[in-house]
Amino acid sequence: MTEASTRDRLLGAAERLFLEKGPDRVSVRAINAAAGLNPGAVHYHFGSRDGLIAALLERELLPIWAGRLGAISERAEAEGEVSFTVEDLVAAIVEPFDELSRTAKGRMLCHLVARTVLPTMRPPHPSPWFGPAPFEVMLGRARPDLPVREVAERWRLAFTLLLEIYGRPLAPDPEHAPAPPGTRTVIAFVTAGLAAPAPEA
Repeated sequence: MTEASTRDRLLGAAERLFLEKGPDRVSVRAINAAAGLNPGAVHYHFGSRDGLIAALLERELLPIWAGRLGAISERAEAEGEVSFTVEDLVAAIVEPFDELSRTAKGRMLCHLVARTVLPTMRPPHPSPWFGPAPFEVMLGRARPDLPVREVAERWRLAFTLLLEIYGRPLAPDPEHAPAPPGTRTVIAFVTAGLAAPAPEA
């Protein structure tokens, strides 16, 4: 068995258990057992439980945001000018969150992102699309009137809000859990904050 296939077995087992029991109730031992591997498999292949969660989030979520934001960035590069608005950028972030919130697996992944990022506001993986840099660069291009620090602070506020909206704790009865605000409402609200005039010095 290759290392890649072993990692995939562990990630698949973790995903199934997280969906069935909730992430907080799943131990490393249970993941190893569900994957049919020895008790040290998670630590050998991922370093820790947090490392496994980061790898799961990267596998499942990275293509969603990297694809949408990459397309916006590539279009701007090809045209040699800023060809997107703040609302375009916000929609590329919010719409995937909204789509994820409509499935049990998506809600679980959003919750994992929120509980991983919110305590320290550090990304769970070194991949560039899991950090604030590409978002801040794109926001800075759309808002060249804002100082770099203001761009970073606004993006941190916006992303914290989105994690609070879509990454809330998993409800024991999903059918009766409150739905997140409408997608267009969230996009309009976040866009308004990011597009607000620069504060006076």
